[in-house]
This record gives sequence, C-alpha cells and structure tokens, in this order.
Amino acid sequence: MSRPVVFVVEDEESFVEALEIGLGREGFRVVVARDGQEALDRFADVRPDVVLLDIMLPRLSGVDVCRELRRRSAVPIIMVTAKGSEIDTVVGLEVGADDYVTKPYRLRELVARMRAVMRRLPASGVNAGYDLAGETASASGRIEAGAVVIDPERHEATIEGRSLHLPLKEFELLSLLAGNVGRVLTREILIDRVWGMDYVGDTKTLDVHIKRLRTKVEPDPTVPTRIVTVRGLGYKFMADPGA
Repeated sequence: MSRPVVFVVEDEESFVEALEIGLGREGFRVVVARDGQEALDRFADVRPDVVLLDIMLPRLSGVDVCRELRRRSAVPIIMVTAKGSEIDTVVGLEVGADDYVTKPYRLRELVARMRAVMRRLPASGVNAGYDLAGETASASGRIEAGAVVIDPERHEATIEGRSLHLPLKEFELLSLLAGNVGRVLTREILIDRVWGMDYVGDTKTLDVHIKRLRTKVEPDPTVPTRIVTVRGLGYKFMADPGA
C-alpha cells in the first residue's frame, strides 16, 4: 500500500527538516515546495493527498496559493499561521482551507489534523456513528432537500440546478445538514462527523465553514433561511427557506 503524500509548502528550513523526519516516521511521503509559485507549478505532478501550506511564503502568499489550489482541486488543505494571527487564520479558511495550525505546533496535533481532513466521503458516510435519520436520502444515495441536490458518490452538489463548487469540508458539512432536514445538529456532532472525533481545534473552523456555505446556498447570506442557527445548540437545514 502506497504511503499518503503530504505536500509541504514551507520556506523555513528548520520546519522543513523537522517535518520530513517526523511525518516520514508517521508513514507519510513528504514532498516540499519552498515558495508559493513553486507549489502551484508542481501541484499537478505531486498529486498530494493533503497540503500543509504556510501563509507567509516568498513569491506568492499562502492565501493566494490556497485560493488557486481550491479552484483546481478539492484536496484537503491545512494552513500554517503565525501564533496569535487570527486575521490570517480567518482569511485562510475563507479562501478554502479545511483547517489550520499555528506555529509552533506539536507533531502529534498536526498528524491528528492531517488524518482528520483526509477522511473522505462516501467511505464512512456522513451519518456513520450517529443515529441520524437521513430522511432526505433517496434510494440511489442522493440527498434532495428542496432546491439542494447532493450526490455523495460523485462529489457533486447543485442548487436550483446550478452547480456548487465546494471544497471537501464544505461538501461534507452540507451533506450532513441537508441529509437531516429540520433536525438540529449540535456543534459537537458536526465537528465530530466532519473533522473527526480526534479533532483538537476550536469551533472557529466550523463557524467559518458555515459562513462560507451560506454565501453559496442562501438567497441572502446575511439573513440565512436554509442553514439556520439554533442558539446554544447548533444548526439545522431547512428545505423551504423561511419555513
């Protein structure tokens, strides 16, 4: 069985050397790019299973690299930000990153996050491990919730017949919500099912992904009627906006 490939985009040599050794011991094959433009130039040839992308890079910033990679692929992307740089974190998530870590990070935490974002549909299924009805799933496995139609096997989603271009985590999140129309899904369930039970981050990642999804499925993202917040609990999906 081939080892999963992690594409490390990092220009600090001390971090590169530590990651090559540490991730190699964890069973990953490490490929390194030392600036943003090199990352874009080599991405198609590397065909990584996960990208570890520093925000501060020569030639082209990590944010710009993330935005371009997300246009090309749904590959899981973890952004690496400076300690306490909340603005960088939010911007990275908004342009399509699946998760983030801050420097300095522990190898064990990093590996846990990498393995969590690499979990893909439909191998485990969005509802595995929970007693969720999935009432909107058809016999073919498609999820139909009002104007939203999702095909997990093809990794395709449409709204009112228009294709939605969703990164992996947004797709998983929408599938889980739309697959349980009208049911409140707690923040804990959403995080566990989409990011994994070993997720060690905070809830900011979930909030940013919900915000991004709303820009794509809501008639007015500032007044959400499909992905509705249930204060103190979590979120629920409404097939009929305003219902």
